[in-house]
Amino acid sequence: MSIFSNEALKHKHVLITGATGGIGYETAKVLAGMGARLTITGRNEEKLNELKQQLIPVVGEENVFVKTADLTVEKEREELVLSADKALGFINGLVNSAGIGGGGVVEELDEATVERVMNVNFKSTLFLTQLVYSRMLEKKEGDIVNLSSLSGLRGTHGNTAYAASKFAVIGWTQSMALEAIEHKIRVNAVCPGYVDTEMAWNSIRKKAEKKGVSFEEGMNEAAAAIPSGRISTTEEVANMIAFLLTDAARNIVGEAMKISGGNFMR
Repeated sequence: MSIFSNEALKHKHVLITGATGGIGYETAKVLAGMGARLTITGRNEEKLNELKQQLIPVVGEENVFVKTADLTVEKEREELVLSADKALGFINGLVNSAGIGGGGVVEELDEATVERVMNVNFKSTLFLTQLVYSRMLEKKEGDIVNLSSLSGLRGTHGNTAYAASKFAVIGWTQSMALEAIEHKIRVNAVCPGYVDTEMAWNSIRKKAEKKGVSFEEGMNEAAAAIPSGRISTTEEVANMIAFLLTDAARNIVGEAMKISGGNFMR
């Protein structure tokens, strides 16, 4: 559910990657409540169609376009952008939500794991954005929100490859933002701490197993370590993304917006 006006993004066609679950899935629902036209993409066609059925009553079938894509494949990135533009018009909003966890402590890393994490979380995101950005440059208009992480702002134990990929997203966001704002295009990043998603559950589960405690105990420990006493919801992160796409955020440029319940202070 959106906390914003149901017409706040009526002028936007937003492409959301990673829309098959977690933050991307919830972001689509929030943006629909703000009147946006939506292209949703991911690898799981069934989940995308499930989401589409939830969006249709809000924005109408003609304003939702579904396209499965593996963003690590150049041809599929190109087909996604071309078909989305053809279906719903100029893409003037992009939410790069697709991402994976992965890696571990340094001595456990292997080249294949590092390549996979960097390809999904950074490289494919960069090159998809390049395709969308080229059209934004022609129109001198657009907003881009990249999903980084609290792990992109500080190192995290046992999460080296993931943290490296999210640090890369921050550096790229800040550098691109300086170029893009010259053309009236804004680029920002959102940096969640733990969010109530499958990725976070898997991370907490692994840590709990290493400690020899139950998943429930691991969840309680994770929440207790956060000053607010709880993990963020996907809706809270989606609302921050939504805000960055609105005109209310028109002078927010190149920022890495944290949402962590104060966890960044510890």
